[in-house]
Amino acid sequence: MDTARVPQPILEAHRVTFAYPDGTVALRDLSVAIPRGRRTAILGGNGCGKSTLFLHFDGILRPQSGTISLDGRPVRYDRHGLADLRRRVGLVFQDPDSQLFTANVRQDISFGPTNLGWSEADVRAGVDQAVRDTEIEDLVDRPTHLLSYGQKKRVAIAGVLAMAPEVIIADEPTAWLDPEMTAKLLGLLDRIAAQGRTVVISTHDVELAMAWADHVVLLRQGTLIGTGRPEVVFCDEVLVREARLVTPTILRAFLRLQERGLLPANASARPPRTVDQLVDLLAAGAEIRDELARVGS
Repeated sequence: MDTARVPQPILEAHRVTFAYPDGTVALRDLSVAIPRGRRTAILGGNGCGKSTLFLHFDGILRPQSGTISLDGRPVRYDRHGLADLRRRVGLVFQDPDSQLFTANVRQDISFGPTNLGWSEADVRAGVDQAVRDTEIEDLVDRPTHLLSYGQKKRVAIAGVLAMAPEVIIADEPTAWLDPEMTAKLLGLLDRIAAQGRTVVISTHDVELAMAWADHVVLLRQGTLIGTGRPEVVFCDEVLVREARLVTPTILRAFLRLQERGLLPANASARPPRTVDQLVDLLAAGAEIRDELARVGS
């Protein structure tokens, strides 16, 4: 596992096991750490435990064995402990309709901070800031049931942001979004991360994780099988297959170019994470080959 230069974790699961009433074991002695201030993507096939882990991180589910820790301290499951956890960790559900339940957008975004006991002035300030951060000024007075799916996603995120959490967890945030809306949503998550907050998403999309995440976590059948920088973890083909995923296209292209001698095949060459980075590598390689040809002549 690649653990170089990983900051201290803000959220941790330590040897967590959880089974649903029907006997399905969703998490099996799982230990995983979420690094502070990073963009983390959690990946794995259906049923690997991603959503169940997120419900534990927000205190909706409680481990049957093991512990969840926030900032190095085990979560307390009394009223005050859960209130503190949910103030500091905000969860955005995969389906926004599970999260939006008031008549209009402003009321929905106000619900969280109001429920935390904030003053009217603080609630208003938190809502206004969340609206600006998510760029939904044109939606604040609209009925929630008339919003598009992508608009509902942003409103759901705004409702979490209004409580000013340190950690934003989003379960499959780009599911069922078109490419334009996906790009907008990832831009929003980037802006949140740029504020110094920790952002965690689950996804099946290795291309998204490769380009977006600073840190990836691979799960299989409720256990941790890999964690680290995406360009390192995704190079392990056996690990990727075990997680029921495929190697990102950008990484496969990089490795093929190395095989053909168009890029240097040395262990220190850091794989690109985006198309622009790959183009830059190719351009640098071409310049080196041209210089060598001039020297040789």
